[in-house]
Amino acid sequence: MPPRFTPQSVRNDRRYRTLDKYRFITGFLVLPLVFYAIFVVSPFIQAIYYSFTDWSGGPVANFIGLGNFEKMWHDERFWDSLTTSLSLLVIAPLITLVLGMFFAYMLTAGGRHRRGQAVAGVAGSAFYKVVYFFPQVLSVAIIAVVWGRVFSTNSGLLNGALKGAGVAGPAWLGGNHTLALIAVLTVLSWSFVGFYVVLFSAAMGAIPKDIYEAALLDGAGRSRTFFHVTLPLIYDTVRTSWIYMGIQALDSFAIVLVMVPGNALKVTPVFLYERFRDGQFGYATSIGVVLLVLSVVFSLIIMRLGNRDRIEY
Repeated sequence: MPPRFTPQSVRNDRRYRTLDKYRFITGFLVLPLVFYAIFVVSPFIQAIYYSFTDWSGGPVANFIGLGNFEKMWHDERFWDSLTTSLSLLVIAPLITLVLGMFFAYMLTAGGRHRRGQAVAGVAGSAFYKVVYFFPQVLSVAIIAVVWGRVFSTNSGLLNGALKGAGVAGPAWLGGNHTLALIAVLTVLSWSFVGFYVVLFSAAMGAIPKDIYEAALLDGAGRSRTFFHVTLPLIYDTVRTSWIYMGIQALDSFAIVLVMVPGNALKVTPVFLYERFRDGQFGYATSIGVVLLVLSVVFSLIIMRLGNRDRIEY
C-alpha cells in the first residue's frame, strides 16, 4: 500500500527541506564570509581603533581619544583638501554620468529608424563601445602621466594647440587651483565615461522594443522618449552609478598625486598619504575614517533621495 501522508508528516517534510536548504546555503557562505571578515572588516576595525591613538608606526599606540579629530578640525590644510574632494564628489559624477547616458542613448537609439525596428543605434555602435571603454584597460598611473604631458605648460599638447591658434595657454597645473581642478575633472570624466557608456547601453538594450514602438506611435521624439521612457526605466542603474562614480571621485588619489605637481591641488586622499609619509599614522588613519564616513553618508543620501517605486517591464 502507498504511504499515507498526514498533515503532520507534510509539515515535517517541509521543515526538513527548509533546514537542508539553509545548510546548503550556509556551507557555501561560511568560507567567503570568513575571508571577508579577516581581510575587509578586520582592517576597518583596526583603522577605527588606531584613529583614536597617537600611533607613529612603532609597537606602542597610546589612546588619546578624539585628539586626532580635534587636530583635524583645526587643520586648515585638511579643510582645503576636503573642499576640493567634495567639489569632485559633486561635479565629477554629474559630468561623467550625463556624458555616459548621452553617448549610450546615441549608440542604442540615436540612429536612423530601420525597417522592422522601433529604435536603432548609430552605425558602428559596437566599435564605438570598444573605443569608449579603452581607458578602462589602462593603468591610472599611465593615464595621469599622459594627461600630465597634455596639460604641461611649455610642451603640452593643449597649450601647443592654443599657441598654434595665436592664444597663450595658461599654466593648467602650475599653481592655479581652479585650472588644476578643471584638469582633474577632465581626466576623471575621460577615464570613467566609457565604463558608464557600456553600462547604460546594456541597461537600455534590456528595455523591450514594444515600449519604444508605443512611444513612437504616440508621436514622441528622441528627447521626449529619453526623458519619459528610457531614463525612468534605467533609473536604478543611474542611481547605483551615481554612488559608484561619487566614491571614485572622492578617491582621486593616483590622478592628483601623479599629474598635479606641488601644492596646486590637494585632495583628502593625497593629504592622508602625506601624513603617512611623515609618520603620523594615527592622524592619517583618522582622516581615512572621515573619508569612510563621507562615503557612507554620500551613498545613503543618494539612496534616500533617489528612492522611488520600481518600474517593472
